[in-house]
Amino acid sequence: MTLDATDRRILGALQIRGRMSNADLSEKVNLSPSACHRRVQRLEADGYIKDYVALLDARKLGVPTTVFVEITLQAQADDVLEAFETAVKRIPDVLECHLMAGKADYILKVVAESTEDFARIHRQYLARLPGVAQMQSSFALRTVFKTTALPV
Repeated sequence: MTLDATDRRILGALQIRGRMSNADLSEKVNLSPSACHRRVQRLEADGYIKDYVALLDARKLGVPTTVFVEITLQAQADDVLEAFETAVKRIPDVLECHLMAGKADYILKVVAESTEDFARIHRQYLARLPGVAQMQSSFALRTVFKTTALPV
């Protein structure tokens, strides 16, 4: 399936406000409610819309500290990569884990209550990850820009 301009408007609008009613969405993208509903169902069925989520406020939840952790593994063998990836998925404070090309093998995005809490996360989880040769942590001082919206 290829996306037309109307599909892209629907996706753009839902990325900004995923809980809007079908009536509001259809008005925003200039479609009848039934045609809009059919298109949304098709976008869901075809996998363009993966899920609907609530974006939470990290500060209100007590985890305002964001840390990016670069990890270099001892080896690139499949079993080492698999063991690392399996273990890192179990760490509740890790929001993202990316396999990288370049200096580091992985970059993690970790949230914590404070620097002291990150030290706990490091001791309890990160230092115990299998196959790690080197780890470097960088603390975000503030978030300048953040979005979950993909360009459509």
